[in-house]
Amino acid sequence: MPRTAIAGTGMIGRVHLDAVRRTGAPVVGVSASTPARAKEAATALGVERAFDSSEELVTSDEVDVVHICTPNDAHARLAELALRAGKHVVCEKPLTTSSAEADALAGLARARGVVAAVPFVYRYHPMAAEARARVRDGRAGEVRLVHGHYLQDWLALPEDTNWRVDAVAGGPSRAFADIGSHWFDLVEWVTGHRVVELTALTQTVDRAGGRPATEDVVQLLVRTDGGATGAVTVSQISPGRKNRLWFEVDGARTALAFDQEAPESLFVGSRGENVEALRDPALLSPEAARLSVVPGGHPMGYLDCFAAFVRDVHTAVREGGTGGQDAPSFPTFDDAARMVRLTEAVLASAADRSWKEVD
Repeated sequence: MPRTAIAGTGMIGRVHLDAVRRTGAPVVGVSASTPARAKEAATALGVERAFDSSEELVTSDEVDVVHICTPNDAHARLAELALRAGKHVVCEKPLTTSSAEADALAGLARARGVVAAVPFVYRYHPMAAEARARVRDGRAGEVRLVHGHYLQDWLALPEDTNWRVDAVAGGPSRAFADIGSHWFDLVEWVTGHRVVELTALTQTVDRAGGRPATEDVVQLLVRTDGGATGAVTVSQISPGRKNRLWFEVDGARTALAFDQEAPESLFVGSRGENVEALRDPALLSPEAARLSVVPGGHPMGYLDCFAAFVRDVHTAVREGGTGGQDAPSFPTFDDAARMVRLTEAVLASAADRSWKEVD
């Protein structure tokens, strides 16, 4: 099993740690913002080694796979160091805060012949995969409309803050780069469409102390290369909404709607009859059934998605880059770079209130 180390021991670093352990791979070390914090975290998490710095971790000869879970402003530097040291890399999104850097990292990963993945893990919900299968095999019909939202409330109060609010540590975009990117990655993956044009409006609330902050809300209109249009709201200031990623894909025959907070079912709507398709491996498409690791009626969730993502990454590491498939089953640095380009288009559109093309 590949030897894994994790840079960053906050909430998401611990999620990565759990996922790696569920694959059976050894976690050989962690790093944190200081050597002392790394030692505290290693003890608390039952990890043998605390690296003095993330730079030391990502270049260590004791490590095969690096997970980068640091604040956003360190992603590009650490990922480049790891790739040049020949490591396989899992990097949290946003991969970088500029598309030029993101494209360069994706190219470097290809040149080095290593696995480079980003955890857009909502792809790993079985019923999201079922929606994809129903679009791709034609059951939904031609996709005409995509719409939905991603809503959270953890920054709804003026005194709420976090390093992500800061434009230096978090980057020039927060709500879109942090959660909007998840929505668009998932819906593009489900539909096979890509957003080619968008217009966006942002909103930022006044925070305690008058500190400058990145956007709290983004509202978008989009057009896709497949001829569909859409409307999306992304917010981190919606009271009561903890993590509501919801999308609907309206095809010529059926509509498909998925709610991440109720992931055991998929709404299938038609002019004749609406049904709720339940997660039952015996009844799902092959990919959705592959991701259904417990029988129907036994709820699956976010941590299961993360574990499935890491399993696919580790399979690819062992089998030479794609897990034995023509294309990786997991989201790659190329996918992450696309979301950085989309983020830049959102910010540019919001700045001058115009439509922007997306490369």
